[in-house]
Amino acid sequence: MQKNIFLLLLIMGFGASVFAQQDHQYTQFMYNKLLINPGYAGARGVPSVTGIYRNQWVGFDGSPQSALLSFNSTFLSERVGVGLTLSNQSAGLNRDFFGQVAYAYDLVGSKNLSLRVGVQGSLRSQSVAFNEAQPITIGDPATDINRATNILGNVGAGVYATISQRLYIGLSVPRLYANKIGFNPNPGNLQASESVHFYGMAGAVIPLSDDINFLPAVLLKYVKNAPFDADINLNLEIREKITAGLSYRPGGDGSGESIDMLVFWQATPQFGVGAAYDFSLSQIRDYTAGSIEVMVQADLKKKKKSMSNPRFFL
Repeated sequence: MQKNIFLLLLIMGFGASVFAQQDHQYTQFMYNKLLINPGYAGARGVPSVTGIYRNQWVGFDGSPQSALLSFNSTFLSERVGVGLTLSNQSAGLNRDFFGQVAYAYDLVGSKNLSLRVGVQGSLRSQSVAFNEAQPITIGDPATDINRATNILGNVGAGVYATISQRLYIGLSVPRLYANKIGFNPNPGNLQASESVHFYGMAGAVIPLSDDINFLPAVLLKYVKNAPFDADINLNLEIREKITAGLSYRPGGDGSGESIDMLVFWQATPQFGVGAAYDFSLSQIRDYTAGSIEVMVQADLKKKKKSMSNPRFFL
């Protein structure tokens, strides 16, 4: 119980690190753009499935743990894309599950330029499992409550552009409506609401030789009344098999939030596995062994030869 209380205090105190916890966040964002940008749906040109598991702040009792499964594909034509994302996160007694469907349309549709505009609808279940609490005193009436749950609907939008299959740029707002959050039966006493998150993303494929590509990428995050944050990533792709690199999150208490190691192995032309490890730089580093992620990604149909090879890019 003491660890759960300490975790809660940290979440309340480290705004730069935790403002994004309303949105499920993953270090391997470059493989998982559909989560935050519906305009990405269908951009790979083939049906694709991505699964990710994240254990944040290893060593904490009740630390955030997330799991995600997403699917996206073209539909009827290469200019139309559809997507589905399911994600679940637990942190302490909090349980957060959501599903979202996305639709995107390519306004240009040429070989060298794509401009996909996407919309999405989502349904979210947020609950507190009071019955799983470890009471400080026997007979604590708070544990008599089984579980309190909110069901929230929302819509989002995004734009995703690729240029010459070597550069991508995206802007998105996954949830446009700030739903009220709370479990008090009197609506006038609700004290919290969802925050509108704004995202910008960009990345490039820069050939260094016949066998090596340099893959820089950045994910920008903004929420009103919270510090601006970013994920800055530098990867090398070797022989279209191994991709490895580092990311840096500048949030936190001055030194940054984390430095992250990433690796991805393209085991076959249609199947790859990845992993990431985050080294905490903020004050929480004295209490955790870091954060870990594992990922699998599969194309359900062989990709056309003319399409960009780096899996992280499209």
